[in-house]
Amino acid sequence: MKELLVVVPMTLALAVLAAACTESGSEDGNESLVSDSFQLGPLGGQATVYDSTSRAFSREVEKLSIEESRSFNRGRALFRDVWVIAPASTNTRDGLGPVFNARACEACHVEDGRGRPPEAGQPFTTMLVRLSIPGEGSHGEPLPVPNYGGQLQNFSVPGVPAEGSPSVEYLVQAGSFDDGEAYELLQPQYSFDNLAFGALPADLLFSPRVAPSMIGLGLLEAIPEQAIRDLADPEDQDGDGISGRINEVWDFEAEALKLGRFGWKANQPNLRQQTAGAFLGDIGITSSIFTNENCAEAQAECTAAASGSEDGQPELIDIILDDVTFYSATLAVPAQRNESDPEVIAGKALFFEANCNTCHVAQFETGDNPFSDRLAGQTIHPFTDLLLHDMGPELADNRPDFLASGREWRTPPLWGLGLIETVNSHSRLLHDGRARNISEAILWHGGEGQSSRDAYKAMSSSERQQLIKFLESL
Repeated sequence: MKELLVVVPMTLALAVLAAACTESGSEDGNESLVSDSFQLGPLGGQATVYDSTSRAFSREVEKLSIEESRSFNRGRALFRDVWVIAPASTNTRDGLGPVFNARACEACHVEDGRGRPPEAGQPFTTMLVRLSIPGEGSHGEPLPVPNYGGQLQNFSVPGVPAEGSPSVEYLVQAGSFDDGEAYELLQPQYSFDNLAFGALPADLLFSPRVAPSMIGLGLLEAIPEQAIRDLADPEDQDGDGISGRINEVWDFEAEALKLGRFGWKANQPNLRQQTAGAFLGDIGITSSIFTNENCAEAQAECTAAASGSEDGQPELIDIILDDVTFYSATLAVPAQRNESDPEVIAGKALFFEANCNTCHVAQFETGDNPFSDRLAGQTIHPFTDLLLHDMGPELADNRPDFLASGREWRTPPLWGLGLIETVNSHSRLLHDGRARNISEAILWHGGEGQSSRDAYKAMSSSERQQLIKFLESL
């Protein structure tokens, strides 16, 4: 059976405008960062590496302790390991599924980098689809779809039906810059085939997501919560048209609502829960945080399938969860490149003139760090405020997630932006990969990003190239 849903374009996930302000967001800080000296400093502080090769996203923070380095290397192996069907002799790596989207973390985050959408009509491999119905759960979370759950699982172990097969086609949307130069954007249309448990509901809410890159995550967790809250302006009291909002999400271990900072809609409070959630949702692996198999009530074969759990322990034992989380936290940030190039410097000035800095904040000071002292007390330049922003109807997925509305997305970091093609052999951007390059990503901006998009469209061709060169230097 097949259902076709034509969606109004979805999120700004890799919003590609942005950045600069000091920790306090002062005007003087903005001016100093855009001066001719152009001294941003190492993007990740002492967690910066000078590598612009295809391995640039896979380097550990330098000078970790011996035990920290061992944990990093164990986590890297586990991140890349393929999980197998239970029961198996590798009893710490079995329990795949019974339904799943990938067999390993590396399958979606190739070389610790970005996923991409499939070619039209091809299977989803580094991209997945979140599902829900209107309403919210007891903590404000999205409600799962009856018979299918919260994420469409397009693979399964033998004897268990896969839930369905998502696919994407594109409509070409033509436009032009103010100087008359033409461009084309790709507007995705999604459909769902081979639905194993009946038709999807008429009020279905869904959101395709590509896997983001993994660099600098521990630094983002180390940004003090108050520094993020201080940037929020939900009522736009300063009148600049930007209304950054906090997402408050459920922390399963603390059993309390906490500030969200990870995920496309900032729906995870910390890396440990983000990691455990990905193991369950993407690979079908239970943990001490998420103890139940990823089987909807109607999926009898899924429920009856063998588990990798032993003696009441989850499939993902805590020591493995800790190592993979530590690995994710201590992947270093590649240094900026070509920062003294006059074209890059000119592009940075244009970046500020277009007021891109109001969402992608350039500078923070990290506080104490739960992972390593090497990440604490650092001046970093992530180009994000970790807040939710309304990006307009064209990028809306219309699927709320805790306090995030169907038009809001978390500002993604821009560090590493210019190395995605080197690492992952593609340049697809935004939450669903619809943008084929940085220019298209900017052109999809609406809502709070529209004025900056309009400024970009009004630039001359040479100015647009300069802006892109600055972004590619990050």
